[in-house]
Amino acid sequence: MIEFSEAIRLFYSNFKNFEGRSTRAEYWWVQLYMLIVAVLFALLVVLSVGGLNDLAPAELSPLTTIFIVIFFVFILAHILPGIALQIRRFHDLNQTGWLVLVFVLVGLIPLIGTLTAIGQLVWFCLRGTIGENKYGPDPLENTLF
Repeated sequence: MIEFSEAIRLFYSNFKNFEGRSTRAEYWWVQLYMLIVAVLFALLVVLSVGGLNDLAPAELSPLTTIFIVIFFVFILAHILPGIALQIRRFHDLNQTGWLVLVFVLVGLIPLIGTLTAIGQLVWFCLRGTIGENKYGPDPLENTLF
């Protein structure tokens, strides 16, 4: 079973790899990592404005603006690796990576997009194809899960 640090290492080392397969653990560890980073940046923003009572968009301090810009750059820098990871996750499920584009486009439709996103999350919870598929060998071949 892949560990948190190994999943993050694979995420960054495969940032432009749109081939092969990624396990559930690799995908979900990266999602946890992104959530932790988002929460930390949110806390930095809240603390830099003096707490929740002082949140006023017109009165952002330079420090708050810096935190927001850094977080925005972080998100932008992780779009391509995130897409690559989703494609590899679909490959593990023996599906085409073009489904990422389908889910993005359908995600733009109100309500239907929300239901589709929930469907994708559930789909990504499923175990990948057992054994080799057309996208490569089973990454869990030598493990019990």
